[in-house]
Amino acid sequence: MAARSSAGDAALGRAAAQWLLWDKNPKTSAIVKQLVAEGNAGELQKYFGARMEFGTAGLRAAMGAGISHMNDLTIIQTTQGFCRYLEKNFSDLKERGVVIGFDARAHPPSGGSSKRFARLAANTFINQGVPVYLFSDITPTPFVPYTVTHLKLCAGIMVTASHNPKQDNGYKVYWENGAQIISPHDKGISEAIEENQEPWPQAWDDKLVDSSQLLHDPYATISKDYFKDIQKHCFHRDINKETKLKFVHTSVHGVGHKFVQLAFKAFDLSPPFAVPEQKDPDPEFPTVKYPNPEEGKGVLTLSFALAEKDGAKIILANDPDADRLAVAEKQESGEWKVFSGNELGALLGWWIFTCWKNQNQDTCAIKDIYMLSSTVSSKILRAIALKEGFHFEETLTGFKWMGNRAKQLMDQGKAVLFAFEEAIGYMCCPAVLDKDGVSAAVIAAEMASFLATKNLSLTQQLKAVYDEYGFHITKASYFICHDPKIIEQLFENLRNYEGKNTYPKFCGRFKVSGIRDLTTGYDSSQPDQKAILPTSKSSQMITFTFANGGVATMRTSGTEPKIKYYSELCAPPGNSDAEQLKKELDELVNALEKHFFQPEKNNLQRKTE
Repeated sequence: MAARSSAGDAALGRAAAQWLLWDKNPKTSAIVKQLVAEGNAGELQKYFGARMEFGTAGLRAAMGAGISHMNDLTIIQTTQGFCRYLEKNFSDLKERGVVIGFDARAHPPSGGSSKRFARLAANTFINQGVPVYLFSDITPTPFVPYTVTHLKLCAGIMVTASHNPKQDNGYKVYWENGAQIISPHDKGISEAIEENQEPWPQAWDDKLVDSSQLLHDPYATISKDYFKDIQKHCFHRDINKETKLKFVHTSVHGVGHKFVQLAFKAFDLSPPFAVPEQKDPDPEFPTVKYPNPEEGKGVLTLSFALAEKDGAKIILANDPDADRLAVAEKQESGEWKVFSGNELGALLGWWIFTCWKNQNQDTCAIKDIYMLSSTVSSKILRAIALKEGFHFEETLTGFKWMGNRAKQLMDQGKAVLFAFEEAIGYMCCPAVLDKDGVSAAVIAAEMASFLATKNLSLTQQLKAVYDEYGFHITKASYFICHDPKIIEQLFENLRNYEGKNTYPKFCGRFKVSGIRDLTTGYDSSQPDQKAILPTSKSSQMITFTFANGGVATMRTSGTEPKIKYYSELCAPPGNSDAEQLKKELDELVNALEKHFFQPEKNNLQRKTE
């Protein structure tokens, strides 16, 4: 054991020495030099034990030194690999080029920031003769996929960690179709990164970028064209001009403020009141514990206070890179209701279809209309589609799947009106094949303004949607688990519940009527028992269907140490006893936690507010 440990230490030493030869960032190299001088093997293991994994979501990790963190050198290495992979796939890369955007994140201790990483990435491409459209200032994430398709580029990179904690950063990649990459591109890029680790000549000389003929700034053109494109989804300009409804907007110290103000202007809506403490970008996110509007009311405390002061009824909250949207509405009781991602998905789906129907009297056109949602999101769009006659499809979790599927459908002459996922992500406008919190915010504002003319609130309209298409009650949460072995064992127990290769027949008192396991590819509802959706052995995901109409999915997270669950009870139209349905779903979730998660036995940590 000692021999292996000393061999391991020697390997870490070699990795650190190699790093110091290549790293020209004084802050990260100083950190590594100190660890080497101290002979601190434990810390070196943290920095050099394993390279960040490049997956379909690109990279996401803390900023800092070493191959396991986001820093100047790992950005150079990643971009070199990506550049080589693009050269292999596009003979016209040097004519078309790539777009690079960035958010406002920064990490002074390691000298890393999104802007710095974006410049180093741009420099890598330009040194290889590839044109780069580098935004000169921060932009929302959706601007990158929009630019890829709008300017017909080969690829896009967005440097952002979205709503992750402040020390994190990320490197998100889009393909030429304007959607996030899916397999096998992640594997191909990952291999190319391994083969291109030594920085190329001039890799560190990012000042060369500024004088290059190959550098373009798309900021002004894209801002103008994007807002022109989303105006196609403005249907009630007269109401917008006159509305007395007031809105509060928060960008949670991220990039969204300016762009949501411009979107409101494009729709002829009065600008929303901006939460002053949160409207300017601040990489420290000083007013929130987590900069994630999905975490509920804690992130919205300042928004509630401003809304009370200014008499606003509706709050719109973007996450820091403005690709997600949360909405809250003041109730008659004076309480605030924060809509879940599924509830807002139901409202936006209803609204976007209603607007389409009003514009299209030709009943034949509906056969080419599609809406999409991910498999762990509410099936409310399926219910609306069944009744109204358009198509609904579900995809695997994540917008990479919905964006790629939407593009396939559009290439076949179909119209994809809307796609959403329960994690507050909405694609309301096919010019962006990814979630977009800017267009979603202004379309939600127009919907609320229209409903106000009928004396309806968003909450009342949500009930009307459920009355018409059937109640869809959902409940989702997660457990934290830092031990991958425990997670694997938990899922293996479910696959061998009453003997080898047997899944549970009951969950407490609830009878299981169907199983779909997207890790193994098993689906009990298919004639050949093979799942239709793509399977992935590298992530865990099992969906249970229950005899009472309930559905529950358990899955691992690709970016966090979490086991998530999503549950839903769907009732046919006419069953309006929402309280009874809620009670039944609560019982089902309690049984799921007790029998399938076994949190005490598996030492799982519950989600805390």
